[in-house]
Amino acid sequence: MSSDTLLIHVTDQNGERHTLEALEGFRVMEIIRDWGLDIKAECGGACACGTCHVYVDEGWRDKLYEPLDEEQDQLDQTFHVENNSRLSCQLIMTPELNGLKVTLAPGTEKGRAAA
Repeated sequence: MSSDTLLIHVTDQNGERHTLEALEGFRVMEIIRDWGLDIKAECGGACACGTCHVYVDEGWRDKLYEPLDEEQDQLDQTFHVENNSRLSCQLIMTPELNGLKVTLAPGTEKGRAAA
């Protein structure tokens, strides 16, 4: 692992934990998708669908910027939303987020309706 590599810890829909290497500037959704985890991300990061919904670990919530109106509007239409819900396409990896912990929300699996 190079000194530029960051880590993100992802718990999938089955409760399995994955530690993924990430590069600064990539969307968390892209990192999860590119490592082959089961995430729909239907709109490809345009903040237009809510199928990259994640729960941010409580210890990381205060380290993230608040969701912009566009993201909040999508979350308002998304199932299983909690206080720590975010769209992973709106989270950009930075050195400050090294070690970020998220859990994939129910309904974000490919081939499954968000219910």
